Amino acid sequence: MLQTEGLPQPLLAAAAATHHAEVSLPITLGFAALLVAMVLCLAFEEKLHAKKSVIVGAFAIVGLLAADIFHLLPIGPLTNVFGEKIQQPVFIPAIDWGVIAIILGSSLFVDITSRSGLFTWVAIRLTKASGGDPLKLLWAYGWMTVVFSAVLNNVTAMIIVGSLTAVSLAKLERGHQLLGFLLIEGLLTNIGGLLTLISSVPNIIIGQTAGISFVQFVAVAAPYVAVATVATLLLGARLCSIGALGNETERSEAARLVAGFDENDGIESTGFFYFGAAMTLLFIITIAATSVTPILRDLGMGYVALGFAVVMLLRFRAEADRFYSELDWDLLGFFAGLFIVIHVMEHAQVLTLIGQGVTRILALGDLGGPAAVLASAAFFSSVTDNIPLAAMLAKILANLGTPSDSPLWWSVVFGANLGGNLTPIGSASTLVAVTIMHKHGLVMSFADFVRRALPYAIMQLTLAMAYVLLFLR
Repeated sequence: MLQTEGLPQPLLAAAAATHHAEVSLPITLGFAALLVAMVLCLAFEEKLHAKKSVIVGAFAIVGLLAADIFHLLPIGPLTNVFGEKIQQPVFIPAIDWGVIAIILGSSLFVDITSRSGLFTWVAIRLTKASGGDPLKLLWAYGWMTVVFSAVLNNVTAMIIVGSLTAVSLAKLERGHQLLGFLLIEGLLTNIGGLLTLISSVPNIIIGQTAGISFVQFVAVAAPYVAVATVATLLLGARLCSIGALGNETERSEAARLVAGFDENDGIESTGFFYFGAAMTLLFIITIAATSVTPILRDLGMGYVALGFAVVMLLRFRAEADRFYSELDWDLLGFFAGLFIVIHVMEHAQVLTLIGQGVTRILALGDLGGPAAVLASAAFFSSVTDNIPLAAMLAKILANLGTPSDSPLWWSVVFGANLGGNLTPIGSASTLVAVTIMHKHGLVMSFADFVRRALPYAIMQLTLAMAYVLLFLR
């Protein structure tokens, strides 16, 4: 699953999506094998000594070539909503530029705003409130992650909370616990993404198709989100050895460190600090309200993120290039390549093949059907884009006349969102979490992530399955 936060490109991708070539089963299976091969290469990226962007880029090139050989892609001019013919490379509409813009804009905004000392100020204030106790800090940042993910997009939430976490733990001389904090926060972004109808695109698709209102969505999702958050934090504290300060010596040492903290140390300009604080608050409000704000809902969250980034860049307009050089271009390249691969898989009918399997799963009955749909949606969302998957499953359920109160809708919602916690490529926010780890010199390979995240994912999916079967029937 790719936890994307804006709808796919409406002008050109929609035109491309209208192209449906007849694809034979052997060809579909061949492309499915290509997808499996890409996932395996990502799992062994360290042994291959290759960056994620290079691995996915290579498969994107091969996939596009194979798709053209078998005439699967719409080649030639595309028609946008204005009736204009546009000639462009076939891979351009494959990329969800809204997601790329969110990552690019959010990264720039957070990086520049951090120069105001705002994030350091917040981190130190939270650290002081915790008394230097790492367990209290974990719970504070954990709930902050869930709330931010519910009202912002997951990527922005992870960038902001991850930055604050790194500052706090460095101040407490507990950098060895940063990996555990970031892992738990990355997993919590996908739980927070379940909370509201507008938290993620799969929620929007399912809600609109099933006729679930905003209030109904929150009422159903909130109990699970609360329980899953608490369970994740408890499990995380245990598995990552993040405990409360155990004796008076540790508490005295933490108090000594906290007493030496000065939240004003990182503030070079009071004016820029208050400007950064005001812009951050405005950024959060604007991002949260984008989907219901006229004009902005058409331009998307990517536009908002880039717009705020440009405003902040004006402060450093003569040296803006140094912020560009600090961007994680490997992450951006990875997403661009992955979108192309998924686009190819759609046209190769790989997702349709998955949908046919889901139709058979629904015949398993009132208990087996919802459980199997949730499990299969989670699995496939961990290696492919959750937007077309959610759209495909929503269409299947709608065609079957599934009532709006059926647990099958929630099986898709929970599976599509939580599947992102199974692999680092399943969610944009978990991938950002891994990127922040690497930025701070912490090793986290694809296989390492799966090994560490699997207990959390199993627990979260088990809770979701029990919730759907016991309380939503």
